[in-house]
Amino acid sequence: MKLVFIYGPPASGKLTVAKELAKLTGFKLFHNHVSIQFVESLFEFGTKPFSRLTEKYRAEMLEEAAKEAIDTTFTFVYGKTTDDPFVRRVLRKVSAQGGEVCFVRLHCSMNELERRVSSKARKSLGKITNKKLLGDLFKRFDLDAEVPFRPSLTIDTGTESPRKAAWTIAQHYGIRVRERR
Repeated sequence: MKLVFIYGPPASGKLTVAKELAKLTGFKLFHNHVSIQFVESLFEFGTKPFSRLTEKYRAEMLEEAAKEAIDTTFTFVYGKTTDDPFVRRVLRKVSAQGGEVCFVRLHCSMNELERRVSSKARKSLGKITNKKLLGDLFKRFDLDAEVPFRPSLTIDTGTESPRKAAWTIAQHYGIRVRERR
């Protein structure tokens, strides 16, 4: 089982690239906002129960995917230091099942992030949709950081199309593609 762990700041293109990778490879897609919306149905965003449960369900889903040998792509906004325990937990759980975690860091310029953040599609998915919230997040967390304990493939989504990014990921990690596009 391979887990392609795509991370980067809000509006960096994680879901768009993950969808392209899923089409290209047949990998299942676990969009992190699914867990947010699920837990948010009972617990307010940012509360202790909300944080504990989203982390728990994400880790358990990825562990089960590894147990069942389901190749998966997962999207995540990574904040250096704050999210390190969760990332290490996922690594342990997937590795314990014989799986491999392939880290992909997406980034682009702040101007591009600000341009993208207000798109209508983001609102329907419950994502951050304004520049102020984006700026506030960057002030609170180091969202441009690379996961420090494993190498990551880094892709600039300001210059590389989602389709090209998916091909780059597949080639870099030796992932078999379903078809030529």
